[in-house]
Amino acid sequence: MDYIRITNIEDPLFAKMHKLLGDVFPPEEVLEFDLWKGPLEDPGIRVFVTVHEGEVVGATEYRYYPQWNIAMTDFTIVGVPGLGLGRFLAKNREDDLNRLAKENGKDLFGMFAEIYDPYEKEDFDFGGVKTMNPFVRREVLSHLGYKKVNFPYVHPSWQNDGEAVSGLDFCFMPMDESVTEISSSLVVDFLTDYYSILPNKPEKWLQMIENLKSEQTVELLPL
Repeated sequence: MDYIRITNIEDPLFAKMHKLLGDVFPPEEVLEFDLWKGPLEDPGIRVFVTVHEGEVVGATEYRYYPQWNIAMTDFTIVGVPGLGLGRFLAKNREDDLNRLAKENGKDLFGMFAEIYDPYEKEDFDFGGVKTMNPFVRREVLSHLGYKKVNFPYVHPSWQNDGEAVSGLDFCFMPMDESVTEISSSLVVDFLTDYYSILPNKPEKWLQMIENLKSEQTVELLPL
């Protein structure tokens, strides 16, 4: 298997990856094909695919933020069972992020992720791809060390229609497992930056941000 970075919307591997995204995720979670041009060319956004026998069988997108020394996992897709894709993607991503943090003169503090909560909302079938079952994914991410950031979470729809998307938890994986809380200002600053590309913010999201601003820290809970 090969771990290949995509930086151009014209790359044939991108079309295969985007189809995989559409097969697995609900429409409100998938950015339109043409809108990927800017993100792919952004040096801070890292989009990698796993290629096996010429086909894209997995993918991950993530970012490193040197100003906060944290990362964000946008998505991870394990499209085919029996290849060890989950470990392959996680290890390559970890190695890449640790290298970026070292170049920044630091050890990586941690990584954010949005994680589906099937206990709240059970209508995620992820295109019938069994490896993407939300119950399985949640336990895998817990195993990796992710913890729930303890506040009611919604995010703006990637369709940019001003709708609030629920059914997810906002989570953080501290590299130091003894960390039990993080600064609420870090969460606010990160989410404000992360969703700046979407101008139509739902009122629920804006209120969520205001509520976070009134707190000093946010507790990290087990998934």
